Formats: sequence, C-alpha cells, structure tokens
Amino acid sequence: MKVAIFHDYFGAIGGGERVALQMAKILDADIITTDTDAVRKIDPTARVISLGRTIKVPPLKQISAIIRFFSCDVSKTYDFFILSGNWAKFAARKHHPNMWYCHIILSDLYHQKSPVLHYQNRIVRWGFGIGMLLLNYLDNLSTKWVDRICANSKNLQNKIEVQLGRTSEILYPGIETSNFTYAGNENFWLSLNRLYPEKRIDLQIEAFRRLPEENLTIIGSYAEKDHASPYVKMIMQRLPGNVHVIGKVSETELQALLSRCKGLVCTSYHEPFGIAPLEAMASGKPVVAVNEGGYLETVTPETGVLVEPDVKHIIDGIRLIGQDPAKYKEACIERAKKFDIAFFQEKIHNIVSNCIRKG
Repeated sequence: MKVAIFHDYFGAIGGGERVALQMAKILDADIITTDTDAVRKIDPTARVISLGRTIKVPPLKQISAIIRFFSCDVSKTYDFFILSGNWAKFAARKHHPNMWYCHIILSDLYHQKSPVLHYQNRIVRWGFGIGMLLLNYLDNLSTKWVDRICANSKNLQNKIEVQLGRTSEILYPGIETSNFTYAGNENFWLSLNRLYPEKRIDLQIEAFRRLPEENLTIIGSYAEKDHASPYVKMIMQRLPGNVHVIGKVSETELQALLSRCKGLVCTSYHEPFGIAPLEAMASGKPVVAVNEGGYLETVTPETGVLVEPDVKHIIDGIRLIGQDPAKYKEACIERAKKFDIAFFQEKIHNIVSNCIRKG
C-alpha cells in the first residue's frame, strides 16, 4: 500500500507540519507539498516532493497553493491520499480514496474578530476581504470532493458539522511522550508559537512586562517573508528586559527547555487543538492557557489553569501556577500519556485500512 500526504506548505515549523511528518513516518508515506523551507529542520529523512513554490503575498500565496494542488495528478502512483491542511484539500478532486485531516476551519482563521488582520492597513484588509470571499467559495467546493474527514479535536468536529455540514471523527494528534523529561523548575516560562497575530503573543509580552520578577522565553519561528510584517516588528520593538525571543530551535533544544522551564503560556486565538501544552505536560510542566478552543480538551485544573484572553487574567494565572509549579508534575505527565503517539499510530492505521476497504 502506497500512501501520499498532501500538505499545504512547510514555510515555518508548526503543529500541522509536525503532524504531517509524523503521519508520513508512521505510514511510510511520501509528502507532496509546495514550499519546503522548514522540512529538513524537523525531519531530514522525510521523502518530500514539491509541486513548486507559492507566491509570498497573501492571498496570492493561498491561491497559488490551490492551483498547484488542483492541477496535480499522481492518482496512479498511490493507493490512498491524506489531505493535510486547507489548500492541499484541492487535490481531492483527482485523488481517491482520500481522507482530509482538518487542522483548522478556514472561516475561523479569517473571521472578522480574528487578530490576523488587525495589524494590517485598510487596503490590505480590503484585499483580504475580497480574497476570502473567493477562498471560502473554493473551500466549500473542495470539501465536496473529500471522501472522509478527521478532526483534530472535538472543538473542530463540532465546527465541521455546523459550518461545513459534514460528519467527521476525532483523530487527536499524538506526541512521543518518552522524548520528554522533567529536570526541575528554573525561573523562566516558555511560549511556543509561530510569530503570527492569531497567537496573540502581544498579550504574553504585556503580561510579563507587568511581572518583572518572572521571565519569558518565546520560541517563535516564522517564514522568512514575515520578518518585516507589522506584527513581528511590533513584537520585537516592544520587548521588556525579561522577555526573550530565540526563534527556531532543534527538537533536542526544545525538549531541554521544556524540561527546565517553570511552565508554558498559551494565548492562541481559538486554537483548534494545540500540541505544545501536551509537550509541556509530558515534561511535567503546568500550562496557563486561554479559555478557548482545543485547550479546553487538554488543560485541566490538575495540569494548569484556563484564563480569559486578557492581560490581567493571564497575570493572575501565572502568579497562581508560579507559586508551586512542581506540584503539577505527576498529573501533567499522566495527562500527556493519554495522547501518546501509540494511540495516534493505531488509529491512523485503522482509518487508512477502513478507507481502502470501502474504496
């Protein structure tokens, strides 16, 4: 059985990219994508085929990705196809049987209240508005070509039913819990995000500005073209002395930082699921997360605290957890085990086998 995984692009390292590479490893699959910049930083052994690079200006970036996937045809080369992301879904037109692994609903990402457009000027927002009308139409069209849908959380499963009128089953991403260890609680918190507006890192920075006794290390990667974005500029120009952005790190460095930190801070706007909290818990570290989205399915009172998405409540959460972060260690490790890679591996094999049997 030969499996291909279509994934939007690897411009930066994020949860979706990690999961796509994880699936490829489990299924011994090829990955078919557009931009490949970040692939080798995550898994240099992955078999990756590029359909060509995207245009770097949104929404032309998304539209160029759609064209690449819509027009490609490797239907005779593989037995089964996984569609990972929103734009890769357009490959479903010619490739069956297939399964769409949904990481986020398109309308959520560019909702009028989303921070994504908040830092853009009026002309850019106007252009995005026009572009998103087209993208939403195409997105609904491509969903009709999908044979089966898996959602990465209950949160997303509900949205797929309400917004797309389709049923789906939950396939929680898995983490290799054995890769993470606990090495005490040093005087710094971690934040693992791409430096995008929807991650609301500005809330974290302002919270730690008012907590000079605490320290925050932000591991924040971004695609090369984003270094001059208004949001990245704003973040880098307003850093207080106790907040440090260290950019991309290796998996070994990430695991070492998680093992030593005090806890993890998560502020992403309606995060569909969120792998970072589970990696922190596997390291025995508590999580302060906003009371939204997928965090509701992973963070419990025994493993951290859920707070409202504003500076005051984030500060309160950090102070509460920071009093004794070590007391959360055992509960965090046990919670992370429920999302171990072994469960993901078993379920993805079953899903692929069932899809192929049904044709």
